[in-house]
This record gives sequence, structure tokens and C-alpha cells, in this order.
Amino acid sequence: MKYTSVNEYLKNKYGEKVYKLSIDAGMTCPNRDGTIGRGGCIFCSEGGSGDFTFGAEKPYACTKKDIKLQLDKAKALISSKSDCKKFIAYFQAYTNTYAPIDYLKEVFYAAIECPEIEILSIATRCDCISEEVLSLLRELNRIKPVWVEMGLQSMHLKTLEFIKCGYTFEDFKESTLRLDREGIEVIAHLILGLPGETEEMMLQSLDSVLALPIQGIKLQLLHILKGTELARIYEENPFHIFSMEEYCSLVVRCLKRIPPDIVIHRLTGDGPRRLLIEPEWSTDKKRVLNTINKSI
Repeated sequence: MKYTSVNEYLKNKYGEKVYKLSIDAGMTCPNRDGTIGRGGCIFCSEGGSGDFTFGAEKPYACTKKDIKLQLDKAKALISSKSDCKKFIAYFQAYTNTYAPIDYLKEVFYAAIECPEIEILSIATRCDCISEEVLSLLRELNRIKPVWVEMGLQSMHLKTLEFIKCGYTFEDFKESTLRLDREGIEVIAHLILGLPGETEEMMLQSLDSVLALPIQGIKLQLLHILKGTELARIYEENPFHIFSMEEYCSLVVRCLKRIPPDIVIHRLTGDGPRRLLIEPEWSTDKKRVLNTINKSI
């Protein structure tokens, strides 16, 4: 069985390894500011999935200079272990299309204008792709490739309501189709191990996104992080956490269903150690990936 990893895909396309530079552009989220909800999805840390960025001081306050400074810091960190010359600007923290359009234009152009940046990757929610945003993404995509990373997590409404995402599979499907019509690549995120879901339910979620015009997928192991609502739920009423063997076995089942033209951007996850409660084995990412690859 053969699958296409993102590293392999990028090396074939650009002739060398391409590193991702994570950016915190000072965004927030409609599931945090009260528009949809407060506190975010129950698994989301205070950093809004941007725990590995250099961070912004306050919402919507980044300038072009700030973005370029974050990119320079991230490149300097990578240069200590690699001579890589090509990069992806990854707007990672919170919802990166949820801001005034002029602000989005400023921060995205600040990144895409850097000559070393080959791809603009934008993490966002499926319910935050307005016509204005779509027009901007179309404009940017004419300059350099734009990837839109959207978290579905699960196709099952009961699960989405439990984890308080505030959107539905139909919302995800609609945004994916709109982005595809504009020629913008979509990377779908799924979480494996959400409470109450069987492996068959997780495979149904995978099949649902594979039926859509996506170009990439991230399979994320459920992490329980300190300070989240999920951590409180787990403490009060512990639920099943995958063992490494169970998780790797499920990922192999997933890989058997994913066509080779879909790029695999993630097979597990490595949450920040200072926040991680469970599963502790996930900190050894190399061992997890080796186990998966030996089982294929």
C-alpha cells in the first residue's frame, strides 16, 4: 500500500524539502468571541492550536513588519538544523479568515510577498469563508498556491454538538465546493478518538470527506490538554483513550481508503508536552510513525 506524504509531495514538486513556518496573526474565533459560542471547541487549547507559534500580542494588531518578523524568527530556528531555502507560511492560530478583509489582505500579502515563501497555508473554519474572503483567496492564489485547512473533525452531528464546534458537515461540504470552484486546495482535518465514536464512525467521516474535492487530509489523534473543557470532562468521567497499537491500527485502515492523489499532511499529532494529559505515548511521534509505516 502506497500513500503520498506531504514531504514527498513537496520534494517532488519543488526539488527539495519545504518547511512550514507557523504564524500567529492575532486572530480570534467566532466560537470564542460570542458570535457562535464562548470558550471554543472543547478540545481547543487557549492558544487556539497555535501553541508552536511565536505569538501575537493582541487581536488584529499585526502589521506587515510583525508577520515578517515571525517568519524570520521561525526561519532562524529551522536554519540551525537545516539549510532549507523554501517555506510555507502557515497561518495557524485560531480562525485565520475571521477578521476584517483589509486586515487579512495586509497579513497575507506580508507573507506571500517574501521570496522564500512558496505556499500560503491558512487554517480556518468552514463557516468563515465569506464572498469577500473567497475573492481575496482567489487573488492570492494567482500569485502563489493557497491551501485552506479546514477542521471538520467528524461528520456526525451528535459528535459535533458534543465538542461544540458550531458548524455541520453540510457547512463543511458547501465551503469545500466553493473553494474548489475557485481552484483553491482544501486540506481536511479529522480527529480520531473523539468520545462516543466507534472506529466505524470515524471511517464514515473519512469516507465523507474523501467524497468531496479535497487535495489533502490531516488525521489528528485526539489530545486531552490542560485547561480545556475536554480535560474537565475526562477528569469527571474518564472515557476510552486509544492505546498506541489501537491508534496505529486504525490509521492503517484509514490509509487503505485514501487514494494516492490525496496528500497526507498528518498521521498523528504532537501536542505541547506542558499541556498534554493523555495519551502520553503520543509524545514519541517518531515511534508512532514508525509503527504505522511498518504495519502498512
